[in-house]
Amino acid sequence: MTWTFGSDLAAWLPAARAAVAARPVVNTLLLTVMEGLERGGPNAYGPGTPLFGSWTGPGGRVTGAVLRTPPHPLLVGALPREALPALGAALAAEPLFAGVDALNARRADAEVLASAWGRPTTVCEENRLYRLGGLRTPDPAPAGRPRRATGSDLPLLRDWTAAFHREAGLRGAVPEALLRDRLSYGGTLLWEDGGGPVSMAGFHRPVARVAHVARVGPVYTPPAHRGRGYGAGVTHAVSEAAYAAGAAEVLLFTDLANPTSNGVYRRLGYVPVEDRTELLAT
Repeated sequence: MTWTFGSDLAAWLPAARAAVAARPVVNTLLLTVMEGLERGGPNAYGPGTPLFGSWTGPGGRVTGAVLRTPPHPLLVGALPREALPALGAALAAEPLFAGVDALNARRADAEVLASAWGRPTTVCEENRLYRLGGLRTPDPAPAGRPRRATGSDLPLLRDWTAAFHREAGLRGAVPEALLRDRLSYGGTLLWEDGGGPVSMAGFHRPVARVAHVARVGPVYTPPAHRGRGYGAGVTHAVSEAAYAAGAAEVLLFTDLANPTSNGVYRRLGYVPVEDRTELLAT
């Protein structure tokens, strides 16, 4: 049983995909990034050299995977328990991890990795994964209606996505190619009221070969338009759009530090699955 690390996307994908797809809900982040890398190449999320890792278990079968697309944290999928201490040791000793200063993992796994890493760490964010049980209409219904975003909305989408990233404390920018790709399959909706957009929500392309799993995000309402239910309205609409695009499972993440958004998603029918932690080495 061992970890193998490298930067060759084509060599890593086949076995890693099978391991990740075996648990598509809890591995939704890995699946989304894998799909983006397949479509856009190894630099789809930034100019830095990506890092890929796979855990080979008994019988020579890959049963876990990690990846990093700089400048983002190391993204850790669902792993067998025996893989965690070995990954923590690799974080401390493997030269390919020299530039890694943050990781994103399931909460219990993050605690094990922090202990094995050998560096002081701090929790910089905690997120809860939700899956949609039965979609419920917002009550009360907000004023306005949804519409699908088009190419003419790109300047607005760039501005609002950047604002979302700033508020969420996310690293890096979303490449415009990814915004355009989302438009190509109708993956971004705007909520309009009073003659213009007041909120937006998107969904990641459903990953067809792994049970048609799609994830909603980002959901963003500018501060001037908050408190009027627009976020609930556009989330309801984008959830319906994800189903219409072929999703069998619709998921989303929300910041545990934001009780408002957690309450909105629960009222719409989203059910908690598990929590993830982002750790930063200090």
